[in-house]
Amino acid sequence: MDGRARTATELAAVADVGTSTTSAHLDRLLKARLLRVVAQGRHRYHSLAGPEVGRILEGLTAIAGAMSPGFIPSTPVRLRVARSCYDHIAGSLGVMLHDRLLKLEWISQAGKDEGYAISARGQGKLREIGIDIGELEVRRRRVAFGCLDWSERRFHLGGSLGAAILGLACRRKWLVRDLDGRGLTPTAFGRREFSRCFGIETS
Repeated sequence: MDGRARTATELAAVADVGTSTTSAHLDRLLKARLLRVVAQGRHRYHSLAGPEVGRILEGLTAIAGAMSPGFIPSTPVRLRVARSCYDHIAGSLGVMLHDRLLKLEWISQAGKDEGYAISARGQGKLREIGIDIGELEVRRRRVAFGCLDWSERRFHLGGSLGAAILGLACRRKWLVRDLDGRGLTPTAFGRREFSRCFGIETS
């Protein structure tokens, strides 16, 4: 879910299960076309088949958590603040970004089950920040939609726009990725930029 590819051995270590169990699960996921695998030298690297798979997994995790009586988040604070959901920002930062773009009317509901459209005002503001709107629209995926966040039980911003914002934030060092995991840490500079560009106050 952090968008990185890993070997079966690495996945087994992270999940704390045997290699045979890992191989059996990976085989089933590959047959279901939920994973892609790339061979490089002696190693085979597994990753999610695409952003829609990440979105489904995030939603299933939220639904599974909702089955317990009452909602008491058990997510580690660091991951609850900001993490990656495949290629976009999740956690409280992702939810704030989603809500803020709607409030600013940079995005608006495009229609039932169609996600969001970027408004003319939003296009101008996003260009000022450094996001190429034309590039978003030619990608073979929805531009923007609400992706159910498993720790917040609200929507964060998914789609090519969400991916573009995460990419920009990492390139400009607004956010720093964990070396091995989904965690995203806002830098002091990043907190100022999220406030300046979006009016979001991050912790």
